[in-house]
Amino acid sequence: MADLTKTALLRRIRCWLILFIVGLVLSGLTAFPLQLELLWLNHFLGVATTAPLAPEPELHVWLRRVYEGLAQTNRRYPFLAYGTDWLAFAHLAIAVAFLGPLRDPVRNRWVLTFGVIACFGVVLLALIAGAVRGIPFYWRLIDCCFGVFGAIPLLACLRYVGLLERQG
Repeated sequence: MADLTKTALLRRIRCWLILFIVGLVLSGLTAFPLQLELLWLNHFLGVATTAPLAPEPELHVWLRRVYEGLAQTNRRYPFLAYGTDWLAFAHLAIAVAFLGPLRDPVRNRWVLTFGVIACFGVVLLALIAGAVRGIPFYWRLIDCCFGVFGAIPLLACLRYVGLLERQG
């Protein structure tokens, strides 16, 4: 790996960063239409709009409950969705921060380190706050995947930045 040229290392860093930035932007954009997305997901998975008489998968029970809660909240208290609007904005703003390492990864290594720390924070938040808020364990594991899979490209970038630094 140490025999990679500076150009090859920069190309790898930029590919990983573009993947990471696209993931942040998509996460941000999909935080706006949550109710519609959940309606589509429930339809796709065949989740009944009301509880059926026969037993159903636990995931269906959870997804129907989340949709009902979101729909009722949006109907009665639409201003609460403003919080997820800010969540969406935060994803978009954080994506912009990664333009620095895209341009100069060695000088902006700290942004990559910040990103890795934030990814591990996602795992902690999902496990701790998810338990406090009554989120099913399997769903918390899905949320943890965002942190784990987000850290992979950033850790690769940090490795390549280290190789760049050693090359001078």
